[in-house]
Amino acid sequence: MINQYQAYKTNSVTTASPGELTLMLYNGCLKFIKQSKRSIEQENYELKNTTIQKAQKIIQELMVTLDQDTDIAKEMMPLYDYINRQLMEANLKNDSAILEEVEGLVTEFRDTWKEVIKLSRQKQYGQGANF
Repeated sequence: MINQYQAYKTNSVTTASPGELTLMLYNGCLKFIKQSKRSIEQENYELKNTTIQKAQKIIQELMVTLDQDTDIAKEMMPLYDYINRQLMEANLKNDSAILEEVEGLVTEFRDTWKEVIKLSRQKQYGQGANF
């Protein structure tokens, strides 16, 4: 069963569009932030460190892949940088409140990105498409 799930996950990533991959990154980042908050509550600081670093790596990937030639990139880059710095701060201070703030920002980005994908699909496949 685990091998089938792993094959499904691998296939999902390899067949995803760039927009879907970005959505997967946002969802992964949120998953690691939530795990970090739980780890702080449970005083499992080793796991907290690992999961915050994973969230940071996702944010850094989003920064690297941001198309610098677009106007939105000029607005997103400072926000990604802020999130990355806040994740470092939360890691150093074991601060769940900082993680809450970051989770809110990433959730907003994820939800906005979902809407962009939805609108793009409707435009591509016609107004009647329902995804």
